[in-house]
Amino acid sequence: MAIIGNSATNHPNSPLPGIIGNSPAMRDVYRITRRVAVSNASVLVLGETGVGKELIAGAVHQLSHRSGRPFVRVNCGALSESLLESELFGHVRGAFTGAVTNRTGRFEAAQGGTIFLDEINSTSLTLQVKLLRVLQEKEFERVGDTSTLRTDVRIIAASNRDLMGEVREGRFREDLYWRLNVVPIEIPALRERRDDIPALISHFLDYYNELNDRYVVHIGPGTMEALQDYHWPGNVRELQNYVERAVVMAETDELTTDLLPDCVRNGRTQMAPDADGPTPANFDSLARNVVQAGLDEIGQDAGDAHGSIVNRVERELIQQILQACGGVQTKAAARLGMNRNTLHKKIKEYGLGDDG
Repeated sequence: MAIIGNSATNHPNSPLPGIIGNSPAMRDVYRITRRVAVSNASVLVLGETGVGKELIAGAVHQLSHRSGRPFVRVNCGALSESLLESELFGHVRGAFTGAVTNRTGRFEAAQGGTIFLDEINSTSLTLQVKLLRVLQEKEFERVGDTSTLRTDVRIIAASNRDLMGEVREGRFREDLYWRLNVVPIEIPALRERRDDIPALISHFLDYYNELNDRYVVHIGPGTMEALQDYHWPGNVRELQNYVERAVVMAETDELTTDLLPDCVRNGRTQMAPDADGPTPANFDSLARNVVQAGLDEIGQDAGDAHGSIVNRVERELIQQILQACGGVQTKAAARLGMNRNTLHKKIKEYGLGDDG
């Protein structure tokens, strides 16, 4: 769902069409977005899951001279390497089993417009080489074909991970990183722009009231304070989910604290409820132990330590969640808040087995 805000003015720091928030952190985002939109430069949108990276990418496209051409979205983490290559570049009949007809890829479909590559960090090194060629040479071949196709497409990529850390770990090509990172746009987490929460809540209330034929228009005592004090690990997407739930469950015209999850009322991060899974307390202990182990092994080189420690913590968390879910990846992915295919790749990457 697109977040519809007020129409934008000509001021460089004014809210962008379709995006809500007027905090200082977001005004910086608006200024950079407007400045880069009128160019042809590649853009790298960075931020945690749920902050609205696709909305910013869409705004760059809409404010550019390419706005009358296609805006094509691709979630790189949702497909295997072979399927993603075909999705991006197309294929010819007989290129592989099941390729019974020619297929146009997303780069062809986006001709003259913009292609948004979300979760760019999940692409393989092999595919990264082909993306680098598109960026540098403006050309590619369909899978199974020898004919070279030219393309005029602006690339906007997004990642919720530290790409330079991925470069240091050898999982992302440095040359591709610098080609994508011409102009970075870093979207702040919701906890870093708490002043925007009332406006977001008002918008979501309007939207879900209309969608569900409800009339929840008042905020109960202490409710806004609880919402603004919460840490919001799931960012705007999590806030949207809780407001929708409250509208559906409300028996009056008031959004009250009893309609919010315990994690919001108690001011703590929500974790999966299973007793055998990591809890906030034992995971904090786990993280500290892993960090110390990483420092002991690596020594005092903080630059090298960062990426390794992050990967150690992520591996341990995935392993524990998988165990808690009996090895069922679909359930584990939901609890981890990531796409199942992304989880599948990480399981292989960290050598955790593949139990389905």
